[in-house]
Amino acid sequence: MSEASEKAYALFEGAIGTSEGTGEWFEVTQADIDTFADVTHDHQFIHVDPEACATMSPWGVPIAHGFLTLSMLTHLSASIPVAADRLAGIVMGVNYGFDKVRFVTPVKVGSRIRVTSSIAGVELKGDALQVVRAMTVEIDGEEKPALVADWITRLVYG
Repeated sequence: MSEASEKAYALFEGAIGTSEGTGEWFEVTQADIDTFADVTHDHQFIHVDPEACATMSPWGVPIAHGFLTLSMLTHLSASIPVAADRLAGIVMGVNYGFDKVRFVTPVKVGSRIRVTSSIAGVELKGDALQVVRAMTVEIDGEEKPALVADWITRLVYG
């Protein structure tokens, strides 16, 4: 176990339950939704057909795929400042997975979303840390969030 991973572990452990911050707003456009539909081959009308949505969807407009919202976590969280001392000596970080993913409220086309993050847990795994962040994707003007998930990453230290 490296000195860097031990120091980072202590810092992350001390931050459990604290907010890392809130990211910047991002507008979800029909072009974003259509591109995601093309990549995933999911062209269900509730995502890509505004005319059909106007008459058949309970939302009246297209909604983003839940997995599009989930995949946006990397971009949405990039504007949250990272405590540099926690990353001292890091070699790489990789996605490990998710726990408790829930798509609470659909993201309507044209909505603005942003993420808030807090440290939910950390485990020392040799020269790596397994960090769990509680992520909540908010929708501007909506009472309930779009998504809540525990995002697990592995941070490898030298």
